[in-house]
Amino acid sequence: MTILYRGPLSSCDYDCPYCPFAKRRDSPDRLRQDRMALERFTGWVGGRDHPVSVLFTPWGEGLVRSWYRRAMVELSHLPHVRRVAIQTNFSCRPDWLAEADLDTLALWVTYHPGQVAYERFLVRCRDLVARGVRFSVGVVGLPEHLERARELRADLPPEVYLWVNAAEGHPYTDPEAALWTAIDPLFSYSRTPHRSGGQPCRTGDTVISVDGDGTVRRCHFVPAVLGNLYDGTFRPRARTCPAALCDCHIGYVHLEQTGLYDVFAGGILERIPGALPSGTARRS
Repeated sequence: MTILYRGPLSSCDYDCPYCPFAKRRDSPDRLRQDRMALERFTGWVGGRDHPVSVLFTPWGEGLVRSWYRRAMVELSHLPHVRRVAIQTNFSCRPDWLAEADLDTLALWVTYHPGQVAYERFLVRCRDLVARGVRFSVGVVGLPEHLERARELRADLPPEVYLWVNAAEGHPYTDPEAALWTAIDPLFSYSRTPHRSGGQPCRTGDTVISVDGDGTVRRCHFVPAVLGNLYDGTFRPRARTCPAALCDCHIGYVHLEQTGLYDVFAGGILERIPGALPSGTARRS
């Protein structure tokens, strides 16, 4: 079972103009709710007798909160947890990683130009490499980010995958797409939404989305409730996708038609491909 977990947290320490949660501040009560919800979820995972993988996908920045760092460490040491990963800007200090099982923990790190000094971000990435942390790095494919993305690709070790997310609402001409594909050979998967309606998808069956109350949905992008994780009302069941289009990696990676389970074999949650193609990525 793979779980995409998103609790009440919606605050972030960055001010990205393309993000609705930039510089949002949660009240102390909301932060308490988020901590309690995460501790409940971590306890539930700890009580399972079957393999579980977890990707934390908070609306805000989780790793600046001690309870997310603690949850990552605790889950990484559970023998039945295959992978625990989180989407993060990694603005936090990295010392806590020394307590984690790095065979299980992984990071999905996003670089936000304009929010952090380039050299500071690069030092953090090099620190992760030195610690032996499994991680990918990515950037939103906005025109003003292109030169920094090129620089980052040149400065990162070749084994660190640098992905590019197509900017929401931004159409790419073929020449523009070629510029981003030179950085991320898999950019074609992100360039345009995938036609998903009626297509087989692993969500709702082997992959589910869970919120802070334990409400289960097939993924973050389909609002229909499938039950609750804690009261036993959820039962996994294979279903075709009810949405016409899917334009987010954490959604379309689970569509069977994309073949991305083969592309990202061993690195689905942290967005690390098994091997990068030498040329332009195929598009399904």
